[in-house]
Amino acid sequence: MSLLVVENATRRFGSLVAVDAVSMSVAPGELRAIIGPNGAGKTTFFNLISGFFPPTSGRILFSGTDVTRLSPERRVGMGMARTFQITEIFPELTARENLRIAVEVASGLRRSPWLRGHANAQIRERIEVLLDMGGLTPKADRLVGELPHGDQRTAEIMMALALKPRLLLLDEPTAGMGDQETHDITQLIRKLHKDQQLTIVLIEHDMRVVFHLADRITVLAEGAVLGEGTPNEIARDERVQAAYLGKAA
Repeated sequence: MSLLVVENATRRFGSLVAVDAVSMSVAPGELRAIIGPNGAGKTTFFNLISGFFPPTSGRILFSGTDVTRLSPERRVGMGMARTFQITEIFPELTARENLRIAVEVASGLRRSPWLRGHANAQIRERIEVLLDMGGLTPKADRLVGELPHGDQRTAEIMMALALKPRLLLLDEPTAGMGDQETHDITQLIRKLHKDQQLTIVLIEHDMRVVFHLADRITVLAEGAVLGEGTPNEIARDERVQAAYLGKAA
Protein backbone atom coordinates (compact mmCIF):
# COMPACT_ATOMS: atom_id res chain seq x y z
CA MET A 1 0.00 0.00 0.00
CA SER A 2 1.23 3.50 -0.83
CA LEU A 3 2.06 5.74 2.12
CA LEU A 4 0.84 8.88 0.36
CA VAL A 5 -1.81 9.04 -2.35
CA VAL A 6 -3.01 12.26 -3.95
CA GLU A 7 -6.06 11.87 -6.18
CA ASN A 8 -6.91 14.63 -8.68
CA ALA A 9 -6.05 17.41 -6.25
CA THR A 10 -7.06 20.84 -7.51
CA ARG A 11 -6.67 24.18 -5.78
CA ARG A 12 -8.25 27.35 -7.10
CA PHE A 13 -7.74 30.89 -5.88
CA GLY A 14 -10.57 32.72 -7.58
CA SER A 15 -10.00 32.31 -11.30
CA LEU A 16 -6.41 31.10 -10.79
CA VAL A 17 -5.90 27.33 -10.87
CA ALA A 18 -2.70 26.85 -8.87
CA VAL A 19 -2.87 23.05 -8.79
CA ASP A 20 -4.78 21.32 -11.57
CA ALA A 21 -6.00 17.73 -11.02
CA VAL A 22 -2.64 16.46 -9.76
CA SER A 23 -2.38 12.78 -8.80
CA MET A 24 0.65 11.16 -7.18
CA SER A 25 1.39 7.96 -5.28
CA VAL A 26 4.44 7.58 -3.04
CA ALA A 27 5.52 4.15 -1.76
CA PRO A 28 6.90 3.58 1.76
CA GLY A 29 10.65 4.18 1.77
CA GLU A 30 10.61 6.12 -1.51
CA LEU A 31 12.46 9.38 -2.11
CA ARG A 32 10.35 11.43 -4.52
CA ALA A 33 11.43 14.75 -6.02
CA ILE A 34 9.00 17.36 -7.32
CA ILE A 35 10.46 19.75 -9.87
CA GLY A 36 9.18 22.42 -12.21
CA PRO A 37 9.68 26.05 -13.18
CA ASN A 38 8.78 28.92 -10.86
CA GLY A 39 5.02 29.25 -10.58
CA ALA A 40 4.40 25.59 -11.39
CA GLY A 41 2.39 25.07 -8.18
CA LYS A 42 4.96 23.04 -6.25
CA THR A 43 4.67 24.78 -2.87
CA THR A 44 0.89 25.05 -3.19
CA PHE A 45 0.86 21.29 -3.78
CA PHE A 46 2.95 20.81 -0.61
CA ASN A 47 0.47 22.98 1.27
CA LEU A 48 -2.32 20.66 0.19
CA ILE A 49 -0.41 17.57 1.30
CA SER A 50 0.54 19.04 4.68
CA GLY A 51 -2.89 20.55 5.36
CA PHE A 52 -2.22 24.27 5.31
CA PHE A 53 -5.29 24.56 3.14
CA PRO A 54 -7.62 21.97 1.63
CA PRO A 55 -7.92 21.19 -2.06
CA THR A 56 -10.85 22.73 -3.91
CA SER A 57 -11.50 19.23 -5.20
CA GLY A 58 -9.80 15.85 -5.02
CA ARG A 59 -8.56 14.01 -1.97
CA ILE A 60 -5.38 13.07 -0.09
CA LEU A 61 -4.77 9.74 1.63
CA PHE A 62 -2.03 9.11 4.17
CA SER A 63 -1.36 5.52 5.18
CA GLY A 64 -4.79 4.60 3.84
CA THR A 65 -6.65 7.30 5.80
CA ASP A 66 -8.40 10.20 4.09
CA VAL A 67 -6.72 13.32 5.52
CA THR A 68 -8.11 15.80 3.00
CA ARG A 69 -9.86 17.92 5.64
CA LEU A 70 -7.56 17.27 8.58
CA SER A 71 -5.51 20.08 10.14
CA PRO A 72 -1.70 20.22 9.86
CA GLU A 73 -1.48 19.30 13.56
CA ARG A 74 -3.53 16.15 13.05
CA ARG A 75 -1.32 15.17 10.12
CA VAL A 76 1.81 15.70 12.20
CA GLY A 77 0.32 13.43 14.84
CA MET A 78 -0.20 10.77 12.17
CA GLY A 79 3.46 10.92 11.10
CA MET A 80 3.81 13.74 8.56
CA ALA A 81 6.37 16.54 8.99
CA ARG A 82 7.64 19.30 6.74
CA THR A 83 10.16 22.09 6.32
CA PHE A 84 9.66 25.35 4.43
CA GLN A 85 11.34 27.43 1.73
CA ILE A 86 12.26 30.02 4.36
CA THR A 87 13.94 28.29 7.28
CA GLU A 88 11.59 28.07 10.29
CA ILE A 89 13.71 28.08 13.45
CA PHE A 90 13.98 30.04 16.71
CA PRO A 91 17.08 32.15 15.93
CA GLU A 92 17.36 33.54 19.47
CA LEU A 93 17.71 30.01 20.91
CA THR A 94 20.60 27.56 20.66
CA ALA A 95 20.55 24.52 18.41
CA ARG A 96 20.06 22.34 21.49
CA GLU A 97 17.13 24.47 22.71
CA ASN A 98 15.48 24.38 19.27
CA LEU A 99 15.67 20.60 19.27
CA ARG A 100 14.42 20.40 22.84
CA ILE A 101 11.24 22.22 21.84
CA ALA A 102 10.65 19.78 18.97
CA VAL A 103 11.43 16.71 21.09
CA GLU A 104 9.11 17.82 23.88
CA VAL A 105 6.31 18.46 21.37
CA ALA A 106 6.86 15.00 19.89
CA SER A 107 6.76 13.49 23.38
CA GLY A 108 3.56 15.31 24.31
CA LEU A 109 5.31 17.03 27.19
CA ARG A 110 5.05 20.71 26.24
CA ARG A 111 1.92 21.09 28.39
CA SER A 112 3.66 19.76 31.49
CA PRO A 113 5.63 22.38 33.47
CA TRP A 114 7.44 19.70 35.47
CA LEU A 115 9.22 16.75 33.93
CA ARG A 116 10.17 13.72 35.95
CA GLY A 117 13.79 12.67 35.97
CA HIS A 118 13.26 9.68 33.67
CA ALA A 119 11.37 11.73 31.08
CA ASN A 120 13.95 14.49 31.22
CA ALA A 121 16.76 11.99 30.68
CA GLN A 122 14.97 10.51 27.67
CA ILE A 123 14.53 13.96 26.16
CA ARG A 124 18.20 14.83 26.67
CA GLU A 125 19.23 11.55 25.10
CA ARG A 126 16.99 12.11 22.07
CA ILE A 127 18.38 15.63 21.63
CA GLU A 128 21.95 14.34 21.65
CA VAL A 129 21.07 11.68 19.05
CA LEU A 130 19.56 14.32 16.77
CA LEU A 131 22.48 16.70 17.22
CA ASP A 132 24.91 13.94 16.34
CA MET A 133 22.84 12.76 13.38
CA GLY A 134 22.83 16.27 11.94
CA GLY A 135 26.50 16.95 12.68
CA LEU A 136 25.49 19.78 15.01
CA THR A 137 27.08 18.56 18.25
CA PRO A 138 30.06 20.97 18.09
CA LYS A 139 27.62 23.87 17.57
CA ALA A 140 24.90 22.68 19.93
CA ASP A 141 25.15 25.63 22.34
CA ARG A 142 25.47 28.39 19.75
CA LEU A 143 22.50 30.56 18.85
CA VAL A 144 20.96 29.16 15.68
CA GLY A 145 20.60 32.66 14.27
CA GLU A 146 24.39 32.99 14.33
CA LEU A 147 25.03 29.73 12.45
CA PRO A 148 25.68 29.51 8.69
CA HIS A 149 22.63 29.01 6.49
CA GLY A 150 23.43 25.33 5.92
CA ASP A 151 23.52 24.65 9.66
CA GLN A 152 20.26 26.52 10.16
CA ARG A 153 18.64 24.36 7.51
CA THR A 154 20.08 21.25 9.15
CA ALA A 155 18.65 22.32 12.50
CA GLU A 156 15.22 22.76 10.90
CA ILE A 157 15.39 19.32 9.30
CA MET A 158 16.40 17.75 12.60
CA MET A 159 13.51 19.53 14.34
CA ALA A 160 11.17 17.95 11.80
CA LEU A 161 12.83 14.59 12.38
CA ALA A 162 12.28 15.00 16.13
CA LEU A 163 8.56 14.61 15.41
CA LYS A 164 9.27 10.99 14.38
CA PRO A 165 7.66 11.28 10.95
CA ARG A 166 6.97 8.48 8.53
CA LEU A 167 6.78 11.05 5.74
CA LEU A 168 9.18 14.00 5.59
CA LEU A 169 8.34 16.86 3.21
CA LEU A 170 11.29 19.13 2.34
CA ASP A 171 10.58 22.38 0.50
CA GLU A 172 13.73 23.45 -1.39
CA PRO A 173 16.19 22.20 1.25
CA THR A 174 19.30 23.52 -0.60
CA ALA A 175 17.90 26.93 -1.62
CA GLY A 176 20.47 29.72 -1.29
CA MET A 177 23.40 27.42 -0.53
CA GLY A 178 26.90 27.21 -1.91
CA ASP A 179 28.42 24.02 -3.24
CA GLN A 180 29.73 22.71 0.10
CA GLU A 181 26.50 23.40 1.98
CA THR A 182 24.50 21.81 -0.84
CA HIS A 183 26.73 18.73 -0.66
CA ASP A 184 26.32 18.51 3.12
CA ILE A 185 22.52 18.78 3.02
CA THR A 186 22.36 16.27 0.17
CA GLN A 187 24.40 13.81 2.23
CA LEU A 188 22.15 14.39 5.25
CA ILE A 189 19.01 13.69 3.19
CA ARG A 190 20.59 10.56 1.78
CA LYS A 191 21.50 9.38 5.30
CA LEU A 192 17.98 9.99 6.60
CA HIS A 193 16.50 8.14 3.65
CA LYS A 194 18.81 5.14 3.83
CA ASP A 195 19.70 4.82 7.50
CA GLN A 196 16.38 5.94 8.99
CA GLN A 197 14.36 4.38 6.13
CA LEU A 198 12.35 7.58 5.86
CA THR A 199 9.90 8.26 3.07
CA ILE A 200 10.86 11.68 1.71
CA VAL A 201 9.21 14.00 -0.79
CA LEU A 202 11.23 17.08 -1.69
CA ILE A 203 10.84 20.13 -3.89
CA GLU A 204 14.18 21.09 -5.38
CA HIS A 205 15.53 23.35 -8.13
CA ASP A 206 19.09 22.03 -8.13
CA MET A 207 19.05 19.25 -10.71
CA ARG A 208 22.33 17.85 -9.39
CA VAL A 209 20.59 17.17 -6.08
CA VAL A 210 17.45 15.79 -7.73
CA PHE A 211 19.18 13.35 -10.05
CA HIS A 212 21.60 12.30 -7.30
CA LEU A 213 18.93 11.50 -4.71
CA ALA A 214 15.53 10.75 -6.21
CA ASP A 215 14.04 7.32 -6.84
CA ARG A 216 11.30 8.95 -8.91
CA ILE A 217 10.59 12.49 -10.11
CA THR A 218 7.29 14.27 -10.65
CA VAL A 219 7.42 17.31 -12.94
CA LEU A 220 4.83 20.07 -12.54
CA ALA A 221 4.17 22.82 -15.08
CA GLU A 222 1.38 25.39 -14.83
CA GLY A 223 -0.12 23.46 -11.93
CA ALA A 224 -0.42 20.13 -13.75
CA VAL A 225 1.72 17.00 -14.01
CA LEU A 226 3.94 17.25 -17.07
CA GLY A 227 5.80 14.00 -16.52
CA GLU A 228 6.73 11.36 -13.96
CA GLY A 229 9.35 8.64 -13.87
CA THR A 230 12.83 7.62 -12.83
CA PRO A 231 15.67 10.15 -13.18
CA ASN A 232 16.75 8.49 -16.44
CA GLU A 233 13.22 8.60 -17.83
CA ILE A 234 12.79 12.26 -16.91
CA ALA A 235 16.17 13.18 -18.39
CA ARG A 236 15.07 11.68 -21.72
CA ASP A 237 11.57 13.18 -21.69
CA GLU A 238 11.44 15.73 -24.52
CA ARG A 239 8.46 17.58 -23.00
CA VAL A 240 10.34 18.05 -19.74
CA GLN A 241 13.45 19.18 -21.58
CA ALA A 242 11.47 21.73 -23.54
CA ALA A 243 9.51 23.05 -20.59
CA TYR A 244 12.10 22.95 -17.84
CA LEU A 245 15.40 21.12 -18.13
CA GLY A 246 16.28 22.70 -21.47
CA LYS A 247 15.73 26.18 -20.06
CA ALA A 248 17.88 25.43 -17.08
CA ALA A 249 20.78 24.15 -19.17
